[in-house]
Amino acid sequence: MRAILQRVSRAEVRIDDRVDGSIDHGLMILLGIEQEDGQEDVEWLARKTSELRIFSDAEGLMNLSVVDVDGAALVVSQFTLHAKYKKGKRPSFIKAARTEQAIPLYEAFVAELGKYVPVETGTFGANMQVELVNDGPVTLVLDTKNKE
Repeated sequence: MRAILQRVSRAEVRIDDRVDGSIDHGLMILLGIEQEDGQEDVEWLARKTSELRIFSDAEGLMNLSVVDVDGAALVVSQFTLHAKYKKGKRPSFIKAARTEQAIPLYEAFVAELGKYVPVETGTFGANMQVELVNDGPVTLVLDTKNKE
């Protein structure tokens, strides 16, 4: 699993000009699922996401987690995070999980993260417009296959 985390002061996802999910303060999470992912990836990523100290404390230092600041998360599926672009001009998404595998893992991640913070979502597979205000800006990439 690969996730782009953005610390936001607000974020929303729209489908056909209607708000599908929105949060005020917390994390915007773009989530990509690949064929090799499983429940272990879900649990690690949800725990790591909720524990990362990327929110400012009273002194302006990044010492607080999304849980500590009573934040929320907006999770949007993003298969393009697993694009391969070494050859040619068109990216390949061959490593991205197929829908029948990706939806249960996406839902499992949302449920697991929901144990820590309130979670809003987009609609899996829909054409969505995402709007956010990146606070900082703070943006991190987490990958369960490359735990740096």
